[in-house]
Amino acid sequence: MKTTRIKILTVLTIAVLLTACNSNGDKADGYGNFEATEVTISAENTGKLMAFTIDEGTVVERNQLIGYIDTIPLYLKKEQLLVQKDVINSKSKGVLSQIDVLQARLKTANINKTRVENLIRDNAGTQKQLDDVQGEIDVIKNQIRSVEIQNAPMVNELKTLDVQLQQIEDQIQKSKIVNPINGTVLSKYTEANEIVAFGKPLYKIADLSTMELRVYVSETQLAKITIGESVSVKIDDQEGMKTYEGTISWIASEAEFTPKIIQTKEERVALVYAVKVQVKNDGSLKIGMPAEMWLKSNENQ
Repeated sequence: MKTTRIKILTVLTIAVLLTACNSNGDKADGYGNFEATEVTISAENTGKLMAFTIDEGTVVERNQLIGYIDTIPLYLKKEQLLVQKDVINSKSKGVLSQIDVLQARLKTANINKTRVENLIRDNAGTQKQLDDVQGEIDVIKNQIRSVEIQNAPMVNELKTLDVQLQQIEDQIQKSKIVNPINGTVLSKYTEANEIVAFGKPLYKIADLSTMELRVYVSETQLAKITIGESVSVKIDDQEGMKTYEGTISWIASEAEFTPKIIQTKEERVALVYAVKVQVKNDGSLKIGMPAEMWLKSNENQ
């Protein structure tokens, strides 16, 4: 009887130890979900969407042209401004030609002034001749200033037209829908031939080539991890668990309460730290997919 009781106690002790070992060995160092930086692309102009060549799930490259907004009104406005600029340029050239004539007269008057001054030094000229020439020079200079004043508004108008042309050209360029990053289209909010307004969302994109796993660790675990450290990331698979190589890219500087997805009251009030792990995506990882983080040191134990 005593021998039987000892055997039973021994079996129970081994079972407890095995359970404890399995419990510790099967517990990951962090649990979380995969995320990706999602970018919403919006219209930068208003008008009819003439072409829009993407669908949800389409992989697009950076700087790829995927559509454009009707630019005919902008083109016509640009042509109108160019005509106005040509008209003002013609007027300005006519005014400037008057200045050229006056400058020629001024040059001749200055030559005459020099001659009179030489004659006066040789006692062959009079002061009245010099005064007459100087008066002519002053008149010509006043005429030049007057013409320049007449031309100033045209110069300013030309500058204004140049600014307007630059604005039109900028709007034409912004009518082209150019994809800003490499990634996959997650959502599409509009279709070709619809009227879009400035700021209207067109589609949402994210780079899924590298996924980001956000997990939460306790304060005691925090001392064991560092930015740049390699970790194992595991997801559910048909044959059990599939393992990926991950790198810790960010550790929160402040603690927070455990996210609400943790159900027990004891765990909800515990303070944890958020950690982000970069994982290369082979196509199996999706946004929102749950995963586990295993530290290499604990995994090898």
